[in-house]
Amino acid sequence: MAAFTTVPRLLEAGPAEAPAIRAPEGRRPLTHAGLRALAARTVEALNARGIGRGDRVGIVLPNGPEMATAFLAIACGATNAPLNPAYREDEFAFYMEDVNCRALVAQRGVASPARAAAERLGIPVIELVPGEEAGSFTLEGGREGRAASPGMAGEDDVALVLHTSGTTARPKIVPLTHGNVCASARHIGATLALGPGDCCLNIMPLFHIHGLIAAVLSSIGAGGAVCCTPGFDALKFFRWLDEERPTWYTAVPTMHQTILARADRNAEIIARAPLRFLRSSSASLPGPVMRQLEETFRAPLVESYGMTEASHQMASNPLAGPRKPGFVGLPAGPDVAIMDDDGTILPRGGIGEVVIRGPNVTKGYEANPEANAKAFTNGWFRTGDQGMFDEDGFLQLTGRLKELINRGGEKVSPLEVDGILSDHPAVAQALTFAIPHPKLGEEVGAAVVLREGMELSERELRDFAAKHLADFKVPRKVVFLPEIPKGATGKLMRIGLAEKLGLTA
Repeated sequence: MAAFTTVPRLLEAGPAEAPAIRAPEGRRPLTHAGLRALAARTVEALNARGIGRGDRVGIVLPNGPEMATAFLAIACGATNAPLNPAYREDEFAFYMEDVNCRALVAQRGVASPARAAAERLGIPVIELVPGEEAGSFTLEGGREGRAASPGMAGEDDVALVLHTSGTTARPKIVPLTHGNVCASARHIGATLALGPGDCCLNIMPLFHIHGLIAAVLSSIGAGGAVCCTPGFDALKFFRWLDEERPTWYTAVPTMHQTILARADRNAEIIARAPLRFLRSSSASLPGPVMRQLEETFRAPLVESYGMTEASHQMASNPLAGPRKPGFVGLPAGPDVAIMDDDGTILPRGGIGEVVIRGPNVTKGYEANPEANAKAFTNGWFRTGDQGMFDEDGFLQLTGRLKELINRGGEKVSPLEVDGILSDHPAVAQALTFAIPHPKLGEEVGAAVVLREGMELSERELRDFAAKHLADFKVPRKVVFLPEIPKGATGKLMRIGLAEKLGLTA
């Protein structure tokens, strides 16, 4: 794996005439040479509009090849600020003002409330006009100007700014340098043994760190290709798999579970699929789901552990060798340790907060000394996750510290309860969450989706759980749902679920 430390150098990895960016529906692919030329033209076009290294550019584009190439090309000479296209005008205004956007890139002919938000803030809109090849584009409009720092980005320049998905507090700005994101791309490429022959089918949203780094940046950095779909679509996934012949895909557990639910009726396509492996990240994958996916696709499923502040990947199950269901694997890039409340690093078997340090880890939140003081201890970044290393050095997460349920002083790990409930043969999905309680403070609740055609009562599931869990961990309330509410990136949302389901009275 080439030791690139900037996105411009990363783009040099691919064979000139090999496809780099692909898309379904028969569009001609963009080669690695074409992608390099596009990046050079884009930096020149931004510089002519007064935008250079360190200047923030908001990107609001539909999921697809142009979003991928805009991210890569703009990073070469400015700082990306990708935004969720589903935001409302006030949300766009907040995020663009918060990161001090100098311009907004939007696709010509695609309406978005971001345009009105940009106008309100006096931010010029640059129109992206797609070309014939997948991901090719030109930039039009905007304001002329002279960039203070023109040219290609360096290792310490900020490539990407993202907001953390804070649940109650104001979202924090995470700046990630070229050194950060390139280190993560190298780590993922090494973990998955990616090479020029690989193609990732991307179904993840490209305003999120998972899709941007794991699918796009690591693929291009390995000299391979990424096939950029319009986003996850359970009805089209197997058609894309058949037509595009990717060697791998990466997804969050909810997507994997939806794919698994439709696998039986697509058995012929799966038999033809040349998948080398599947990858899961961004949330914990239940052990039974991992085993079923491996059996169904006859390929290893590599579960990994990532977060925005680490430019995505921190740990991963190995591609070759033992993969432990319910574990997020071995450290896969940065140093990973377990720390107690006093800042002491714990030995294997000790339960505490997962902490990380390394070249892919952000140097700190932007303009937020209070958050940085809480987040960093002795040079380690505190992830907010609780976990432990087993005797083999595999990391097991026992829950988000802020999601742990405190039932009258007894701490309950939602992930542990999820795992037990998911083991019931009638359960397709389970999500454990806290319900406010007048005496205990919090009580254990669970939202459950049943497998198609299966029946199960609340009492039966609670009795099943009671065989495997201490009494205080058994959910006192089970809600059966056709679908568990998700966030914008497909993550299941524990915090606030009791309120959303009307269980707080």
